[in-house]
Formats: sequence, C-alpha cells, structure tokens
Amino acid sequence: MTISLEYLNTAPRLLLRAELTPIAGTRFQPTGFPDLGAAEYDHPSEPYRMLLVESPQSMANRMEKVCWDDAANDWRAPLKGLPRVDVYDQHGEFLTNSVLEAHRLNSPYILEGKDTTVAQLLKRELGIQGESLPVDVPKLARTVFKYDPNSVLHGLFLAKKELAGGRLRLTRMLSGFIEAEDARVAPSGGVKNDRVDPKGPAAQGFGNVPFHRDEYVARQIHAYFVLDLALLRSYGLGATAETFLILFALYKIQHFLDEGLRLRTACDFDVEQVEVLRPTGFQLPSAEEVDRELPGLIARLRAEGLLAAENLRVRYEVKS
Repeated sequence: MTISLEYLNTAPRLLLRAELTPIAGTRFQPTGFPDLGAAEYDHPSEPYRMLLVESPQSMANRMEKVCWDDAANDWRAPLKGLPRVDVYDQHGEFLTNSVLEAHRLNSPYILEGKDTTVAQLLKRELGIQGESLPVDVPKLARTVFKYDPNSVLHGLFLAKKELAGGRLRLTRMLSGFIEAEDARVAPSGGVKNDRVDPKGPAAQGFGNVPFHRDEYVARQIHAYFVLDLALLRSYGLGATAETFLILFALYKIQHFLDEGLRLRTACDFDVEQVEVLRPTGFQLPSAEEVDRELPGLIARLRAEGLLAAENLRVRYEVKS
C-alpha cells in the first residue's frame, strides 16, 4: 500500500471541493426538476442567488457511470472482479445490473420478478424471520458488501415488506453536488425551421416553431464531495474493506472530475483546482495511484471471503 490514509483514521468525514469553470464561454445549463425548473435559492448570508447545478441523486449515478465500460459491458480495468447482481431475460440475454440500475439492489428487475434469488439470500444471511425485529445494520452492510459493494457506498433502501418490513436501509456514504454562487439567468432561444411547410401544424412536428431557453452565468461554481468515514467505521467491515471503500470512493470522484463533467450539451466544465477541506493534512492521491492500488485490494478481499467469487444472476421475464 503506497497511499497513506492515516489522516482519515479518526476523521469523521472526508470533504473535497473542486472549482469548476465552463469549458467554453461563460454560460451553462443546470439540471431541471418537474414543476420547478432550475433550483434557485437565496444565499444564507450574501445578497445574491444560488443555483443547484447537479443534485446528489444525479451525481451518484454519474459517479457510477465512470466505473463502467459500456463497450465491454463490465467494470473498468481497476475494478474488475467486483461482484454485482446481473439480470437476464428468459432467453438468457443481458438486461441490466445493480450498478446500472438507479436504485441498485432495490431495482424492480432484481426484486419484483418471479426469480427471488436476491430476496431469499438476504433473508437467509441476515436471519430475517419477521417484520418487527431490529435491523442489524452492520450485518446488512457486510452482506451487501459481499455481493454488491457499490451499494454500500451509494446507499440502499430495500422497500419490500417481506424484507424486515421494508426497513433494510444503508445511508448514502458517498455524496456530492454542484452549486453556483451569484447565479444569473442568461436568456436565449431559437427556432425550429420547417423548410417545406413553415405554417404546418406544430403539434404534429411541422412548421416553424420558436422557443426560449434559460441558461446561467455565475461568479463561482463548485463541486462538493463528502465521504462519511464515521459511518464506514460503524459497519465493522475490517481494515482491508474500509481501505478499499475509501479508494473506491476516490476513484469515483477523480474519474468523474477527469472525464464526467460534460453533464449536458450546454453544461460542460473544466476543473481549476481540487481542495481537501477536511481533514487538514490529508494529501489527495492521484487517480493513477488509486487505479494501481484497487486490483490488489479486490484480490485480497476475495481471498479473505469478504467478496463473492461470482456475480449473482437473476432472471426477469420480459413481456413480449
């Protein structure tokens, strides 16, 4: 182990901040929400508006995306060997897995089909016999870590009544968001031109159709990342697993900052600098250093029986 994590041994959280700037020009397009649009709000102590550029929910999905090789349909090289739950249809064709699904192990393709492999495994390994017994959260974390360690980092809510009354939850350990300070609207717009029939019915996709568009400019844009180290230690996973999850989180953060900042067509950022805000003294390892350490840690965890040797397979019948 060439990366020093001693400053994290007693720290409650690891807090990182990355300063971002638009890759071209000054405008950017934030995430939008149904019935709300862009999430603007007042700064608590300064006389200007703030803007949520990317939400924690979206950031979790984006940090998972940089772990996955779409062409190979597998983990990227430093993460090969990590277990997950794969879902196949009745013909044996791959459908999805617990890394790609928005709710991870709580995906309906994993828990709501006729194949009850995962639900029965959790009942057996957690000793679930009824709905009213207290949930042993460390035992839940150890079990989930064995079969889907990604879900331990990003959190889990298994909302099925037969699984301890729907009370099996793991708090999100790694979270992030992007916000902009002193954000102001940069209005623009355009028109969809119809070169054949400019006066055609717009409801059917014909005709010239003008539209408006709101982008934003801001004084500063920051991405924040928080890793809950106290929560990690509370699970009692052991030193090797704790080290792995810290480096797994750093892998996600650094690769997201290196290659995942094109959030939308009109929202693409560069990283100006990355700061460690807490704990003082911790030196952030490079992405290359983290990449080199992960395969050895995964091999050790598998050798110790803390990670499943194979992916779980679930069948989900797709209606034709």
